[in-house]
Amino acid sequence: MTSTPLPRRRERTVPALALVILFASACGTGRLSPAPSDDAGTAASQRPRRGALSDAERRWVDSTLATLSLRERVAQMVMVWALGDYTNTSDPTYAQLVRWIEQDGVGGVAMSLGTPIEVAAKLNDLQRRARVPLVVGADLEPGLGRLEGGLFTHYLLEAGGATVLPPAMAIAATGRADDAYAAGRIIALEGRAAGIHVNFAPVVDVNNNPANPVINTRSFGEEPARVALLAAEFVRGTREGGMLATAKHFPGHGDTDVDSHAGLPIVTATPARLDSVELVPFRAAIAAGAELVMTAHIALPAVDSSGVPATLSPRILTTLLRDSLLFGGVTITDAMTMEGIGKGYTTAQSTVLAVKAGAYILLKPTDPTQAIDAVVAAVESGEIPRARIDFLARRILEMKATAGLAAGRTVSLTSLRDVVGHPEHRARSADIAARAITLLRDRDGILPLRAPGRVLVVQYAPETELRAGRAFGAAMRSGRIAVHGDRRGGPASVTALARLNPAATADLLDSLGRAADSSSVVVVAAYVRRVEGEGRFAVPPRIAAWIDSLALRRPVVVVAFGNPYLLAQFPNVDAYVATYGVSDDLERSAVRALLGQAPITGRTPVSLPGLFRSGDGLTRSVPDSIPR
Repeated sequence: MTSTPLPRRRERTVPALALVILFASACGTGRLSPAPSDDAGTAASQRPRRGALSDAERRWVDSTLATLSLRERVAQMVMVWALGDYTNTSDPTYAQLVRWIEQDGVGGVAMSLGTPIEVAAKLNDLQRRARVPLVVGADLEPGLGRLEGGLFTHYLLEAGGATVLPPAMAIAATGRADDAYAAGRIIALEGRAAGIHVNFAPVVDVNNNPANPVINTRSFGEEPARVALLAAEFVRGTREGGMLATAKHFPGHGDTDVDSHAGLPIVTATPARLDSVELVPFRAAIAAGAELVMTAHIALPAVDSSGVPATLSPRILTTLLRDSLLFGGVTITDAMTMEGIGKGYTTAQSTVLAVKAGAYILLKPTDPTQAIDAVVAAVESGEIPRARIDFLARRILEMKATAGLAAGRTVSLTSLRDVVGHPEHRARSADIAARAITLLRDRDGILPLRAPGRVLVVQYAPETELRAGRAFGAAMRSGRIAVHGDRRGGPASVTALARLNPAATADLLDSLGRAADSSSVVVVAAYVRRVEGEGRFAVPPRIAAWIDSLALRRPVVVVAFGNPYLLAQFPNVDAYVATYGVSDDLERSAVRALLGQAPITGRTPVSLPGLFRSGDGLTRSVPDSIPR
């Protein structure tokens, strides 16, 4: 088995006016026709089907359902969490996972971080232990690298792994809808090879709040029509690659300033605003064929004045999603362990309320056994109709059949190597990264750098970012800057390459300040990305103030790896470049852009009041005197 080449498709750009026209009629109807495909017949045999099971698959659903008791049917609704690391079969964590599968009969597994081979091997073992095939989901959003290998810190040896795509916001910055399609398809091909059937993506939240600590670059941007188009293309690519897609986080997590991993955000949008902003991408993703919708642990008073999380609200999960948006697929909760739903509810309470609200799959309940018992007790007491459980169990089995689980449940570890991390996939990822680089400020035209003399490179990164900056630093040291009149160029004269973390001392900052005063240009690489539950998506104020003070004495270029909104922290810098993510591809692309070895063409899909607007981006071509 070899990786199917990415199909050649006509490039689609995403001009704002065309998007407004395309989606205007969708804003109040709940229905939207997907954009026509240029290769509708490609990978047809791998494409998940909606409501078109074969006779054999329907017989499998009927016969499997008939063998399940009430408790086993409830268990099909539960998806437990698993880490993709190596563990001995007698390890307590693995033994617990096996108990949930063999004794409780849970219906699925949410796979987390791990190397591709270990993820596949572990899933194969769990599948063999399960009475009913497990549906496996994972957060394979672009850029998260959930199937990426680790880093052996003593030797700085990379373990390798799957293709890591740039984040959704970087994809949007390229201006090409085909990039979203390609990303979805690559992730699906590699995920299926590792035994994963459902991608908990795309994120279709409209990130119109710069202070959002949890969505940020996971979103395609702040313009509903643009997010809708790119989400639909990502869904189409996912389905073409053979995986089921999930639109999340319903009914919209973009306009929040609280991380639902740590608390309950409140979205104050009016019904009219919801219809014209938050719900537009969900309509598009549903119309494009998204099989699942994931709920958000947010309160939405405009729809449910009780203030309960959307995951527990029938008015949101049933009235709004089913009746208004006409979604007929599978609803899955966000992780039930998150504080956005965990505060104020026991496991039993939140589980029963989620099922009554309209949830089909319960993702990562705190205690899976207790969650199953609670729903069974609710059925036996008459609180939940038995017919409801029968219906949900059937729908989940139908989803498993759609994913191909009626025909087989394990994957080949040999064939996996032919697909995961394929050179063609990695090349497309690098190409997207190069076109995503966005220049949002260049006051004195200092980019690309031309024979600047000595360059001081300062890298800021939290202690956890062990890998960040390696590719950038190496590329800056070896890069070549053109000298006027010399087409060959010369090596960049890097005075020093310093690294700061949040604990940087005043003495260190003073020392780097003196080095900056003897340099022609200071390049600051800031690695700041959102981390779930931590709320750290900015540079510490004292370090940001120090960076800004340098700009009063020397030209300073800031390259933001991750959060694009960092410019607000140092308004005096001369030049500002956004990459939207942290990866080797983005680091190398940023250096090539700084040194004039590659054009700069990105346009930001978000705005920061007073500093830049959505669609902004200065372009730079490759000067004749710069060696490519």
